[in-house]
Amino acid sequence: MLSKLAIRLLVNGLRFQYQKRTGRPGRPQAISLEITHRCIAKCLMCNIWKIPWEVADLPMEKWVRLLASHFFSDLRELDITGGEPFIRTDLPDLFEGICALKHGNLKSLQSVAVTTNALLPSRVVEYTGAILKMLEKTGIDLVVVCAMDAVGETHERIRHVKDAWSKVNQSIEGLTGLREKYPHLIIGLKTTILPININELRGIVRYADSKGLFTIVSPCIITKGRYLNPELADGLAFSPKDIRAMIRFYESRPSRWRFHDERLVRYFKTGRMRKPCTCGFNYLFVRSTGEVYLCPLISEGVGNIKDAPIDVLFTSPKASRIRRGIGRFPECRGCTEPGLERYALPYEGFAYLFLLLKMGREAFLRLHRHMGLDKYLT
Repeated sequence: MLSKLAIRLLVNGLRFQYQKRTGRPGRPQAISLEITHRCIAKCLMCNIWKIPWEVADLPMEKWVRLLASHFFSDLRELDITGGEPFIRTDLPDLFEGICALKHGNLKSLQSVAVTTNALLPSRVVEYTGAILKMLEKTGIDLVVVCAMDAVGETHERIRHVKDAWSKVNQSIEGLTGLREKYPHLIIGLKTTILPININELRGIVRYADSKGLFTIVSPCIITKGRYLNPELADGLAFSPKDIRAMIRFYESRPSRWRFHDERLVRYFKTGRMRKPCTCGFNYLFVRSTGEVYLCPLISEGVGNIKDAPIDVLFTSPKASRIRRGIGRFPECRGCTEPGLERYALPYEGFAYLFLLLKMGREAFLRLHRHMGLDKYLT
């Protein structure tokens, strides 16, 4: 198995180098849909909530129609995000559409992730239960990622919502109850590191371990793109003391995702992120308004799905120009987003092949399966 995997990664690497030189895309294997910009939190590090409430989100049938495009016939992983996805009372309708498409256009789809601030515990548990029942016979895993930036009142200060931590905890208690009935439910925590919560990180990891949750822990990102937060940069800047504390955390924690941790430590020490990226080649991001971006952090889009089909936008001369620049934009030099490297490693090939040779068979396969990257090499 391992020799076949190594050959596959080598072939992927050669193909990607050709695509990168020419600006030609592959078919999307992963996509993030921001199904709403609306949010009940007013987080310290994000300005999405400042988008006027009256700015319309795309109707749910438009999202389903987008996924019905033959362009997504190789889609392996779907990310549902916001804003807060559970604000939408028609969220189960999206999954009803996904289930209907699974037997046709979405045959390759293996997992759907929903990122939530988990501040609506009753709705999170109720809707998740209904969605799990729909997905039960489809072979699709549901991944629910709850935002948790501290165990206690610091989380409330970051999210600007009263009793924020207790609400998240209530959501997680309900979700872990559902997991006992539905083994295809995977639950994790997403922590955004800020100067205010650096001393909270180990407590979050202990909490996650006690509940059997995976963790995604990464520094806040300043971008005119996804989070609309450049004016917050000064207040979110890390001091030299903060950086030393983050280095100690990443170097000491028993994480399975050592690739991410090691790249972050190198970034903290050098001030520049170096990692493979395939945004615009096998991944794209669509905002709640229908604007399409090859990378969620880069503010230049390629058009709107209300005006042109997604495949036309993705293969346009403008998209080709942006693709050729991926890795060289200012946003790339400070990108600490772990999700984007997950999508990139199997597709880019060479970095993941080197990781295989460095780690050895058993350790690599544990990582490969734990991170759900096997879906990209089937």
